[in-house]
Amino acid sequence: LDAISGETILGSYAQNSTVAYDYWDMFWGLIPGSVGETSKFLIIIGALFLIFTKIGSWRIMLSTVVGALVMGLIFNGVVDAGIITDSSKFYGLMSVPFWQHLIIGSILFGAVFMATDPVTASQTNKGKWIYGFLIGFISIMIRVFNPAYPEGVFLAILLMNVFAPTIDHYVVQGNVKKRMKRLKVKAA
Repeated sequence: LDAISGETILGSYAQNSTVAYDYWDMFWGLIPGSVGETSKFLIIIGALFLIFTKIGSWRIMLSTVVGALVMGLIFNGVVDAGIITDSSKFYGLMSVPFWQHLIIGSILFGAVFMATDPVTASQTNKGKWIYGFLIGFISIMIRVFNPAYPEGVFLAILLMNVFAPTIDHYVVQGNVKKRMKRLKVKAA
């Protein structure tokens, strides 16, 4: 056989099926899936290029990864506490080790190449941290709770693109309030 067709790693986990690929296969991209789901090594090389050329925001990339890891830890805690058992339809993706969410699916691809779009992302530094964190957090939530759509990173990016101006607005307003307080203290 030259090739086989089957479900991706995320689809297998969503169906509570066993996965026949090891972590290195997932990292190097020797798994079925679209381009964003495969070689994490090449995505990391792309991220380094974007960071060093100052095209992509490292704050958004890092905070997206942190948000995904936090949501993964929360789900692992729910499984470890026994709130969700293996009879639940959510158990497959909830029981995935929190760090493994980074090497399955396209969360890294989205964090590096999609979330860092300079036009639609948050513009303030504090806003970039909030924006990226929420993308990672919501991505894993969508991945787990929507069995018909086992990848949520692009939906989360679109959702946060809508809220990016609002995030920046509140960050700027918070800075204005801090400066006004300092001005009042100096004047008094």
